[in-house]
Amino acid sequence: MKYLRFALIPAVLFLLPGLGQAGWFLACPPPTGQILRSVFFLDNNNGYAVGDSGIILKTTNGGAAWVSQTSGITEVLYSVHFPVNVQTGYVVGEGGIILKTTNEGAAWASQTSGITEILYSVHFPVNIQTGYVVGESGIILKTTDGGAAWASQTSGTTSNLRSTHFPWDAQTGYAVGRSGTILKTTDGGTAWMIQSSGTTFHLYSTHFPLDAQTGHAVGQSRTILKTTDGGASWTSSSEGDPLYSVHFPVDAQTGYAVGSTGTILKTTDGGAAWDSQTSGTAENLNSVHFPVDAQTGYAVGDLGTILKSTDGGASFVEQTTEVRGQRLEVRIQIMPNPFVSFATIPGQEGKRFEMYDVLGRRVGVYTGKRVGWNLGPGVFFLRQEKGSGAPARVVKIR
Repeated sequence: MKYLRFALIPAVLFLLPGLGQAGWFLACPPPTGQILRSVFFLDNNNGYAVGDSGIILKTTNGGAAWVSQTSGITEVLYSVHFPVNVQTGYVVGEGGIILKTTNEGAAWASQTSGITEILYSVHFPVNIQTGYVVGESGIILKTTDGGAAWASQTSGTTSNLRSTHFPWDAQTGYAVGRSGTILKTTDGGTAWMIQSSGTTFHLYSTHFPLDAQTGHAVGQSRTILKTTDGGASWTSSSEGDPLYSVHFPVDAQTGYAVGSTGTILKTTDGGAAWDSQTSGTAENLNSVHFPVDAQTGYAVGDLGTILKSTDGGASFVEQTTEVRGQRLEVRIQIMPNPFVSFATIPGQEGKRFEMYDVLGRRVGVYTGKRVGWNLGPGVFFLRQEKGSGAPARVVKIR
C-alpha cells in the first residue's frame, strides 16, 4: 500500500477576492500545526491572528494573503489587540509575556510584566496608553504609559481570568473566568467587585457592545449569560459544547459566538435566540471578531483555522491553498468542501488526483470531476497524482 508522509497542515479559511461569491474558504498557512487563539481586525482589510509557538499572522487585504511575523518567542500567545490604528498593538501569552509593536508588527518588543503566569486577555479601551491584562490566578495588570510599566491590581479572586472588556472608557470594565467568576470595576481597577453570575461553569469570553449596561459572557457547556443592568443580574442558558468567544459588532442585537467542533452561533434579537451556522469545519474555533459591521467577520481556531464571512455567515464555501514562502497562494480549488457525495476541482476535471487519509494511506485516485465519490465520511488530503506539492485538506461529511 502506498503511503504519503506529511505533517498535518493547519487550515486557514478566508475569502479570496474576485471569485464573485460570498462565503467561507479553506486554505493552509505555514505548516507548523499551531492553534490560533485570538483574532483582531481594525477594519475589513487589516487584521492579526496569534496562537501557539509564538505565531503572529498579519493580513492587509482582508485575508487574501496572510504573512507570518517574527515574535521572537515560542510560547503560546492568547490575545491580540490594536486599540486605535494599525501601528500600535499588543499581544499577551504564556509566562507573563507582553509584546508591543509600534510599526505594524515589523518588530515586536517584549515588555516587563513582572509575573510568570499565563496572561489570557488584553484590552486597551480608548487609546494606546491605558490598557488592562488578565490571566491566571486572578491576575490583573494595568498600564497608563503604553506598557512601559505594568502595575498589579487586586482582583479579589484566585480564579483564572480568561477575558476582559472595557466597553466605553478606561474606568468601567469587566473580567470573566473560572467557575463563573465575573468581576467589575467602575474606577479603573482601583477596586474590582465580584458579581453573581448564577453559574459555576467556566467563562471564556465577555463583550459589551455599546455601553457598560448590556453585555454577554460565554463559556463551558455552551453557557451564555446576558446582563442589561451592568452586571447586577445575569440571565443564563447552558446546554451543549463550550463556547470560547463572543462578539457583538455594532449594537446589542446582532452578535456571534464560536466554540468547539466548528460551532458558530448568531443572534439578531439580543440573545433571545441563537441560531447555529454551518462553519464548514470541525476544528475548535477560539476567537471571533467583526470589525466594522455585522456582515464581514473572522473566526480563528485549531489547526490554524481562519474563517471569513461577508454575508453575516449565511453561506459557506471552502477553498484550499498552500504556502509559498510566507504568503498563502491558491493552488487547488475544491468545491464544495466539505462535500456529501463528491467534490470537483474546477478547471482540472481531466487531471488525476491522489487521496490520502489522516494516517497517510492512499485511499483512492480520482479525476477532478468526481473526487471522493466512493469514500465514507472523514478528513482526507488530496494532491495531484505524482505531484510534489503540499496536500490539500478535504472533508466528506457523510
